[in-house]
Amino acid sequence: MSLKFGTSGLRGLSVDLKGKPSFVYSAAFATFLLRNRIAKPGDRVLVGYDFRDSSPAIASNVKSALGALGLQPVDCGYLPTPALAFYGIRTGAASMMITGSHIPADRNGIKFYLPDGEIDKTHEQGISAIAQELADLETPVATDTTTDTDGAADAVSLFMDRNKILLPQSALSGIRVGVYQHSTVARDMLSEILSYYGAEVFDLGRSEFFIPVDTEAVSAQTIAALQQWATELRLDAIVSADGDGDRPLIADETGTPINGDICGLIAARFLGADAIITPITSNSGIEALGSHVVRTKVGSPFVIAGMQEALKTHQGVVGFEANGGTLTGSSFSVASGVLEPLPTRDSFLPILAVLAATAATDRPLSKLKVDLGLPFTAADRLENFATERSAALMAWLRADNTNLERFTAPLGEVSGISELDGLRVTLSNGRIVHFRPSGNAPEMRCYVEAGSAEETAQVLDIGLGLLRDFDTARSALNKRIGPA
Repeated sequence: MSLKFGTSGLRGLSVDLKGKPSFVYSAAFATFLLRNRIAKPGDRVLVGYDFRDSSPAIASNVKSALGALGLQPVDCGYLPTPALAFYGIRTGAASMMITGSHIPADRNGIKFYLPDGEIDKTHEQGISAIAQELADLETPVATDTTTDTDGAADAVSLFMDRNKILLPQSALSGIRVGVYQHSTVARDMLSEILSYYGAEVFDLGRSEFFIPVDTEAVSAQTIAALQQWATELRLDAIVSADGDGDRPLIADETGTPINGDICGLIAARFLGADAIITPITSNSGIEALGSHVVRTKVGSPFVIAGMQEALKTHQGVVGFEANGGTLTGSSFSVASGVLEPLPTRDSFLPILAVLAATAATDRPLSKLKVDLGLPFTAADRLENFATERSAALMAWLRADNTNLERFTAPLGEVSGISELDGLRVTLSNGRIVHFRPSGNAPEMRCYVEAGSAEETAQVLDIGLGLLRDFDTARSALNKRIGPA
């Protein structure tokens, strides 16, 4: 069975999740809620899902399991993860989101939320242990394949109301914004909220087939489309999100994507946060901008844990990941009221904050990101990089400094190492290269920093090449210096 918890939720092959495993893990979550008195029999559990072909069938299994354990599933239909989570927090209900986020359509996943927000790593362990107990549970045939969207309208309305207080009326008047709709469940809501604030909105690239958009490693094909739209329509920006709408994609007036950590940073500054929680993969220059910064492992559960700790000593706490997903740990005063905490990734807040910044300053987005004075960064991934191969690579690099030094020699001389999450290598020439196995899929990720956009692109290309040729490099080095 392919299922495991990754950086955010349970992930696995769609073919597995459409079968017994999704029933077992949903029953395990229901049992966890009941055993820990987080819910009682008859309580509502919200269920939402994305546009993947497999999501409705998995949702049917989820609802059957919840009902079998005495809880009341409420089908909220197709909606963004942050909208579902916010509805659960406001109504005191646990929730489950069926989504594989940005990963390919042959995979899917389930995100779990308690009435006060996203589960943490301890909760994941508890749910997994109960799933082992229930491994032999008889699975009834799921017959509920309809979409009873009783909760959908309320959830969407509540989330839109949250976003409608962020900016002054007509804050985006005069700017032209494209919405790359593809197959994200956030597509119609994004167009609506941008129009609400006065932007001239152009809906682009809507698809009836699922398109996996990774906002942290935007494909060359997607970038080409963004650049063409930006030029042809004279756009000030193009915005989008991943499949479940919790990671933003923001491109400037040239159609060039802005790094997600810059979007999250602009959102934190927009809110006036005095503490920022972000993974080690985010831009290394953030600390120099004045806020208290805490670095974590990659994954929203780690960012949330960091925010909870920061709340002991700070008033305004914001978290964000390198993919741009932005979380709020505290309340903030905004244009038309108080923005309540939402401790899960959200794409709407950073999108609105970034567009508001360019509208207010009349500075193009390409200049705004330069104005921050941060190092240049880039990231990409190698797909179909087996988990076993990733583990072998990381073990080999950590086994002997000679392995690491010779492996990274094409990029420069090693001057520092962090093993907080993966292997982050600082080089004496100021470059940074970070190798990290994905927590969600059989992929190897590479994050880099350098002194210019051109150099960063070169470093990324070399870094990916080193990963791609790892087996050859290991063999050659072992012949020269002996096995590690």
